[in-house]
Amino acid sequence: MSWRESIESDPQILRGKPCIKGTRIPVALILGYLALGKNASEVLHEFPDLKQTDVAACLDYARDLADFEAVTAG
Repeated sequence: MSWRESIESDPQILRGKPCIKGTRIPVALILGYLALGKNASEVLHEFPDLKQTDVAACLDYARDLADFEAVTAG
């Protein structure tokens, strides 16, 4: 499953910040919980509208961003 199936960016929702589809829960918020040491079960308890696949999609999204290679001129 690709993160693109769970995450969307819509200019009409939270000014286009990436969110879980069908919610107003930003990816950055979920990643913040995980960065603080919360596990997926704890995140799901905090956000009952989420599924395990949504949490995994956030991590996959972050991995793709971290793998991005910027090309600089010069």
